[in-house]
Amino acid sequence: MSVLHLVIIAPLLLAIIVPFLSKKIHGLHTGWFVLLLPIVLFIYFLQLIPVMRNQESIQETMNWIPSLGINFTAYVDGLGLLFALLITGIGALVVLYSIFYLSKEKENLSTFYVYLLMFMGAMLGVVLSDNLIVLYVFWELTSFSSFLLIGYWFERERSRYGAQKSMLITVFGGLAMLGGFLLLHVMTGSFSVREIISMASEISSDPLFIVALVLVLLGAFTKSAQFPFHIWLPDAMEAPTPVSAYLHSATMVKAGIYLVARMSPVFAEQGIWLWLVGGIGILTLLWGSINAVKQTDLKAILAFSTVSQLGLIMSLLGVGAAALHFTELDTNIYMAATAAAVFHLVNHATFKGSLFMVAGIVDHETGTRDIRKLGGLMQIMPITFTIALIGSFSMAGLPPFNGFLSKEMFLESMVDILSLNIFQLETWGVLFPVLAWIASVFTFIYSMIFLFKTFRGKYKPEKLPVQPHEAPIGMLISPIILAALVIVFGLFPNILSESIIEPAASSIMPELIAAGQTFDIHISFWHGFTPALWMTIGIITVGILLYVTLPKWKKVYEKLPKKITLNNMYDAGLMRLESSSNKATSFYMTGSIRQYMIYIFIGLISILSFSLISKNAFAIDTSNVAPVGVYELVLAFIVVAASFTILMARTRLTSIIALGAVGYTVALFFILFRAPDLALTQLVIETISVALFLLCFYHLPKLSRKEERIKFKLTNAIIAGGVGVIVTLVTLSAHSTKLFESISQYYIENTAEKAGGGNMVNVILVDFRGLDTMFEIAVLGIAALGIYGMIRLRLSRRKK
Repeated sequence: MSVLHLVIIAPLLLAIIVPFLSKKIHGLHTGWFVLLLPIVLFIYFLQLIPVMRNQESIQETMNWIPSLGINFTAYVDGLGLLFALLITGIGALVVLYSIFYLSKEKENLSTFYVYLLMFMGAMLGVVLSDNLIVLYVFWELTSFSSFLLIGYWFERERSRYGAQKSMLITVFGGLAMLGGFLLLHVMTGSFSVREIISMASEISSDPLFIVALVLVLLGAFTKSAQFPFHIWLPDAMEAPTPVSAYLHSATMVKAGIYLVARMSPVFAEQGIWLWLVGGIGILTLLWGSINAVKQTDLKAILAFSTVSQLGLIMSLLGVGAAALHFTELDTNIYMAATAAAVFHLVNHATFKGSLFMVAGIVDHETGTRDIRKLGGLMQIMPITFTIALIGSFSMAGLPPFNGFLSKEMFLESMVDILSLNIFQLETWGVLFPVLAWIASVFTFIYSMIFLFKTFRGKYKPEKLPVQPHEAPIGMLISPIILAALVIVFGLFPNILSESIIEPAASSIMPELIAAGQTFDIHISFWHGFTPALWMTIGIITVGILLYVTLPKWKKVYEKLPKKITLNNMYDAGLMRLESSSNKATSFYMTGSIRQYMIYIFIGLISILSFSLISKNAFAIDTSNVAPVGVYELVLAFIVVAASFTILMARTRLTSIIALGAVGYTVALFFILFRAPDLALTQLVIETISVALFLLCFYHLPKLSRKEERIKFKLTNAIIAGGVGVIVTLVTLSAHSTKLFESISQYYIENTAEKAGGGNMVNVILVDFRGLDTMFEIAVLGIAALGIYGMIRLRLSRRKK
């Protein structure tokens, strides 16, 4: 195992140890044990920055299932490194914040940190896996661990509801994504992302290409809460605030962004990619920003804000896909959209992470997040207010913060799309800058609502559950660091240009960057009176006007239909699915073993008949059949007669004796066919079976003479006859169709030489098929334990 593999699974290994450490050391907050790991991992990834700046990458492979092309190949390039730094860097700050946010006396901390570490390891696995199947495994592990984190306060109904909702939607997308991955494998014969990218031009004309594209995007859109799959994100805010800051600002919701960026070289040459990614992204941006304005809960505002910002990044990646249709790198204005997406990815993690922590601080120190009860906290919580001001202004796109710069790049890219004369963007493309501008106005408004409705206005102590005060310094350290980064990246954006943004953008568009070539990115704070700047001036002007007049026009939201919403549709769909499932289950789960056997036999007849007919497999070849002698005929007659006796017997004793007669007669067949070992085995089994039946028989009640006879049913007769006929046909067909050489000769030649045994049957059971035998014994052992448990349970109930 390489160091890189160890780095990826280190959080998972620590998750195993944390409960034991927590039990051993009672006086210390569990978070202090955990904090060291993300710091070490962050430092490890930091020292990889020079490697990525030189356009190099790191790849380490560990065999997993090589026969199927599935290996744990860890791959670090500029894009993977960017996400790894976010996961570990923000992760360290979140752990530090949680130490002061979560009480060690009231919370089950070991459970919380186990879930958090599981999620951290899963995210690292997603962004650093080159193999699609391994990526999918880690992807679903993020869904599972986030489900546990969102439902951490499981005693709350809303937490359980939010966790279930996120799980259902993201897992649905994950399964669709897996289908897309499998189709890519069908087209390319590989699960390696690198190899699939190298074959992108060859598979673009494949009939399965578009289907794979849509399935992969379903996975990305559900994970990154794109419209209409965004409905899980607001409900996920029931999680503890550190979870919201980590999952919903920097990591999990950006997994879909990562997937789109990673798969862009494969799919982006198709126009549908640009329209789907860019169109859904800009629609999500608009929808999220409009809905954020009407929220009254701080975390709900941030939730819809996250939806909106994710749409912004997604739209940039969609527009950036246009870069692949131009070969000249220096004049390729659409590469700027990809660079803007990467830049805003970093900026969003800093300002949104700090704002989530601010929301948590306000909730922690006032007892509420409802802005209708808040107000006037600026003097009471000056440090928190300062952090909120920096984060909110950056989110609104105001100078001199980093959000202003990436928003300018975003608006500029939306304007640039108008000059693109492919994919009908010369006509419909005008929607991109128009919708972007409207959404930015609402972004400005909800940013001001978050800041001023909380910290300005009238102080309302009578509405607050607790007396507010400034948060302890430990809880402020993490948001202060993030707010400081907001300012630093705003004033000195080019410290990220060569180290982070350029390697990541080059990884998204590797086809455009030749060996040794670099994509020069220079971000200017003053970029002249460009269309983007005029749009910003308009956003601020209209935004201020609408914010001031908010009480007058906010009632418009009340006019919107409340019953026809995506959430109501989700709830109704879930209820209908549940009721349909109950009806279907009630239809076939009747409690009657006879009916279950009918289902099984009908299925057996259908599947075997279909297989025989579709494969044209039925054949009768009597050339190798031995002649039937008198002894065989007599024994066959005995078997048939005994079988009918079992059915017609009036007493259990007669049935058992007839059943034994069938078994012993079969043993005689083995003797006639010169298989003494099988005959001996059959005799032993038959003797034991008959003995057990007789023991059971002793305990069974006597048959009543008044018991009603079972009426003859034609359906049962047909099914019984059908099973007999189909088994006979399969037997004859199997004997007559020899597609492969018999393996019997192999056993004859190797039984003594390789296994050192003289009894071939025994050698096959314990050596050649030893694993099968072991699992069969395990199954019998488990069944025996189950029976023993049920007997003990019944006896204990009788005693009570």
